[in-house]
Amino acid sequence: MKATGIVRRIDDLGRVVVPKEIRRTLRIREGDPLEIFTDRQGEIILKKYSPIGELSQFAGQYAESLAYTTGNLVCITDRDHVVAAAGNGKREYDGKPISKQMEHIIENREERVASREDASFVKVTLDDSGEFYSQAIATIICEGDAIGAVVLSDRDEKKKMGETERKLAMTAAGFLGRQMEQ
Repeated sequence: MKATGIVRRIDDLGRVVVPKEIRRTLRIREGDPLEIFTDRQGEIILKKYSPIGELSQFAGQYAESLAYTTGNLVCITDRDHVVAAAGNGKREYDGKPISKQMEHIIENREERVASREDASFVKVTLDDSGEFYSQAIATIICEGDAIGAVVLSDRDEKKKMGETERKLAMTAAGFLGRQMEQ
């Protein structure tokens, strides 16, 4: 565990303020859920809660099936990271933090199909190398909250994604959202 040198007191209601610097670094926003853990040494550990993270194994299997069927790279994200990736190029995406543009898409509950030359084309992760030419993105909604996204990406510059890929991404997002509600 890494020490920050920051000390906070518990108020009379049992609350502790998480410093702004730490919230910014860990991308914790107002209203974000945190999980609370304790260990045997009496330490309290706060971890940013990811509802999709609980389904990471299932999301991984779903991504693999979709990647196998479509031949595309499939990424499933929560609001911060790629929680599952399958297909050609998955190692460059799995577990990586998502880009600000992807965060914006999720926050605004958008869906889109775009090619690299379109203004609406986005980088999926912060260090996305930009080797893909087209993408279909759909936001995962669970109990009214935007909790992540499904992204299909294709390297073939001659093949553009269209209505079929958009509907596949929307179907996957809808299915994962409903799984989370159970």
